[in-house]
Amino acid sequence: MSDEVSMPLTGHLTELRYRILIILGTIFGIFLVAYFFSAELLTLIQRPIAGQNLIFLSPTEAFFAHLKVSIYAAIFIGLPVSLLHIWKFCAPGLISREKKYAIVFVVCSSLLFMIGALFCYFLILPYGLSFLMGFATETIQAQIAIGFYISFVFKLILVFGIVFEVPLVIIILVQAGIVTPTTLTSNRSYIYVGSFVLSAALTPPDVITQILMAFPLIILFEISIAASKVIFRRKKEKAEKGYDWDDDDEDEEEEEED
Repeated sequence: MSDEVSMPLTGHLTELRYRILIILGTIFGIFLVAYFFSAELLTLIQRPIAGQNLIFLSPTEAFFAHLKVSIYAAIFIGLPVSLLHIWKFCAPGLISREKKYAIVFVVCSSLLFMIGALFCYFLILPYGLSFLMGFATETIQAQIAIGFYISFVFKLILVFGIVFEVPLVIIILVQAGIVTPTTLTSNRSYIYVGSFVLSAALTPPDVITQILMAFPLIILFEISIAASKVIFRRKKEKAEKGYDWDDDDEDEEEEEED
């Protein structure tokens, strides 16, 4: 057993504190840089609601809007670093094969999150906000507080970023043997219905934006099924050949010791 595996509880707590400090330090450093560009970030975040001026309801709200948009930007930009150090903290408890693929999962999860965030920013937000703003009349005028607007936008972006992680989550579950392609395909109809239900709950209440979220979810699910079939078939072939993952891991560990 390696020293990392036999590390006492105090050692794990020290390691956890170290990783958290690195993550927080990275986010804080990015925040300081982002704050100098907070005016540009605010202009960028107002793009989906172009033509509509935002207001602030208290003397400090505009200042806190600059802080808030800088913090959100730092969290999103620092996501790869956060995932990397979460992986490094978990790595001592993984076998060699899992360690080899962990960095791939970090890169893929960051990429999928970015795709989901951009999809929300360029498609969902403009259509959704346009629909909601369409309820204004001569007697009902929209006056949106900048603080509420920033929270609304970033929460929706965060939701889409997380939703686009679906393929990675399913692939991990298949790789771990928790689910099989047969299970996924047999429950396809439930997933389709659940996609529309989830879209209705997470997006503005109009059909267009709900469809714009439901269809990507369904497409991501189908991609996950295709990928899971490949993974499952490879695992089955190796099992039939008598391939033992544990033996492979032991060989790798012996090579590292040499």
